[in-house]
Amino acid sequence: MTSATITAAAAGTWKLGDLTVNRMGFGAMRLPQNGEAFGNATPSDRDRAIAVLRRAVELGVNHIDTAAFYFSSLRSANELINSALSPYPGDLVIATKVWPGRDPSGTWWWAESAQLRGQVEENLRQLGRDHLDLVNLRIPPSRTAASIAEHFGALADLRDAGLIRHLGVSNATPEQLAEATSIAPVVCVQNPYGIGARPEDRVMPRTCGEQGIAFVPFFAIAGKGREAGRTGADGDEIQSIARAHGATPAQIRLAWTLQQGPHVLAIPGTGNPDHLVDNIAAAAIRLTEDEMARLDAL
Repeated sequence: MTSATITAAAAGTWKLGDLTVNRMGFGAMRLPQNGEAFGNATPSDRDRAIAVLRRAVELGVNHIDTAAFYFSSLRSANELINSALSPYPGDLVIATKVWPGRDPSGTWWWAESAQLRGQVEENLRQLGRDHLDLVNLRIPPSRTAASIAEHFGALADLRDAGLIRHLGVSNATPEQLAEATSIAPVVCVQNPYGIGARPEDRVMPRTCGEQGIAFVPFFAIAGKGREAGRTGADGDEIQSIARAHGATPAQIRLAWTLQQGPHVLAIPGTGNPDHLVDNIAAAAIRLTEDEMARLDAL
């Protein structure tokens, strides 16, 4: 079996509420531009970006992560998704996020709770939908120890109004997750997580598993490079394990991510068709207990 014939189904499935998705998904952050997200990178090639999205679905991806603030000077991730995939496949789940926003010049701003409806409606317009499958409340870095009840409550009201089907939280602490679940059901948590994560960062994946909530890590490949992408060479341990599997270090990072638990989903993003195929092929890699222990120790 070649990489091009491996589909996202090789990673197995999980349920986001009542929506079943393949655990290998796709993140749209890198689609609108070449290079670092949100920087001054050149806009991506539109036809190539659309081809990547269509190929992802062909390869079994039915969980796409996006946001209205994923845009470059000429491209919008939501508009690309709409153009490439509408009318949408019946099993496709599109997750988006609100609270942060960017004005047309790219300047960041953070919404008041009363402004969240406008952000939700912006995603609806761009995606061409009458409801959103999943909306994550992306918590600002300045609010890591603060209550999110007002903002999450506003999203719960929009869920009750039928604009949103399911809710999640992002950049959340276990305390914030508990606060959110006391207001409305939470189907997923999106936090940065990958090989080399701090011990305190490992609490959330475990907490989610105990509660049957999906954990959806981002920057699983990029690590500390974050929006800029992976920087620097991978260490000897990762490269050695990659060679043993005939894989790339990025594929090993994704395989490690998926083996954190059956509730863990992967959403690697790329605007490169070849990288897309490689990322999805990581769904079929199974690391040994010894290899997992070696990677856990990094």
